[in-house]
Amino acid sequence: MSETIIRRISEPDDAVDAFIHESFSGYGEQRGIALNYEDFCFTANRGGEILGAITGRAYYNEVHITDLIIAEGCRGRGLGSRLVKTVEDAFRGGAYDVVTLTTFGFQAPAFYRKLGYTLEFVRESADPRLNKYFLKKAL
Repeated sequence: MSETIIRRISEPDDAVDAFIHESFSGYGEQRGIALNYEDFCFTANRGGEILGAITGRAYYNEVHITDLIIAEGCRGRGLGSRLVKTVEDAFRGGAYDVVTLTTFGFQAPAFYRKLGYTLEFVRESADPRLNKYFLKKAL
């Protein structure tokens, strides 16, 4: 029997992607849970220039926003709110119950609260700017 080797890879290849997907979905299916997996990315563009992007994945019963990034010169103009609403609208009425996300204290907890997200909990850090906020909003 050969030795088990653990290695770090920078990008999963097709074999790793297949292993993860089949194992992840199979585990839930064995327990009667539908995966409903879908990656998403929405961008805001003007004249061929990307002004903002929102990414994440939907799985089981939740939609999870992983990143919301707005170009520095476009912040404070409603673009982030529009991108978040686009995600909510895209997944409302389907198999998903809630949108979840995390943000750090130096980023945007107040922004998400303004959009109707409620705080689940805060993981505190020695530096309050690095407190991690876990938020959710029912669809």
